[in-house]
Amino acid sequence: MSLSVKKKRRTRRQDNGSYWTSFSDMLSSVLLVIMLALVFSIYQYYSQLDIKTKELETQKTELDRTLVLLNDQQTELDQARTVLVGKEEELKTIQLKLDSQQADLDEAQALLLTKEQEQSLLQQQLTQQQRQLEVKETKLVDMENLLNTQQRQLDDLLGLRTEIVQELSASLTAAKLSAKADPTTGDITLDSQVLFESGRNVIAPAGREQLARLIPVYLDVLMRPEYIDFVAEIIIEGHTDSKGDYIFNLGLSQERALSVATFCLELPGLTDQQRATLERIITAKGRSYSDRIFNADGTENMDASRRVELKFRLKDTEMIERMNEILKQGENP
Repeated sequence: MSLSVKKKRRTRRQDNGSYWTSFSDMLSSVLLVIMLALVFSIYQYYSQLDIKTKELETQKTELDRTLVLLNDQQTELDQARTVLVGKEEELKTIQLKLDSQQADLDEAQALLLTKEQEQSLLQQQLTQQQRQLEVKETKLVDMENLLNTQQRQLDDLLGLRTEIVQELSASLTAAKLSAKADPTTGDITLDSQVLFESGRNVIAPAGREQLARLIPVYLDVLMRPEYIDFVAEIIIEGHTDSKGDYIFNLGLSQERALSVATFCLELPGLTDQQRATLERIITAKGRSYSDRIFNADGTENMDASRRVELKFRLKDTEMIERMNEILKQGENP
């Protein structure tokens, strides 16, 4: 082999050794770099791991704190839910009360409406009554005017009765008659025993004599021109005692009153006008024993109960009755 070849081979071998050495160094460098990178990566990894671990611990701490807070909030929420349930129950109770109150309010409104309708009706009635009251007040004013007029007439007539009674008393005294006129009413009482026999209705002679003296004097006063226009009625009343039954005594008292009335109408001294006037105003009434006379001890005075009474009624009585009718009309229009 030639030297040059040998040299070339030696040179090639040397070059190959250097190559591998270089390659080895390069691999070592690369491996070192890789190791360094790996170490750095591991370092970085552990650094990051440590950071992440700390972050995780921090987060875990925060999470624990959050869990505690959440537990507290859950507890509060449960409590709030319990309170809310209680509130809901209270709300239901309140709602029931509100419903009940609403029902009461509806009922009260219905009642109020009814009351308003009743009040409206009462107002209408009050208005109507007010009108009626105004009409009554007008009637009352008219009635007062009428009553004032009638009162003046009554005053005159009441004075007239007193005057007639005084004239009767004076005339009876002047005629020397035993009969007396009642000082208040002018009534004259005749003893039935003188006028009639027991149980009879025909006037006895003594009774006719008494009436013949009394009746002209009585009628002379009542039928005077100044009095006759005011005389409404001359009443002959017959009375009995309580012996016998009521019906029998009623008939007897009526017949006796009629006998006296007939005697008055048949007086011979009467003019036709006086007789006509007397026929218009004379009345005969039988009272049986409905108006007996009693003694002080309460026993019946039989003699005094048997009697005939002469009475007269003036027109003031008619006026009083008329006033009563007017007053009743005023009370019941």
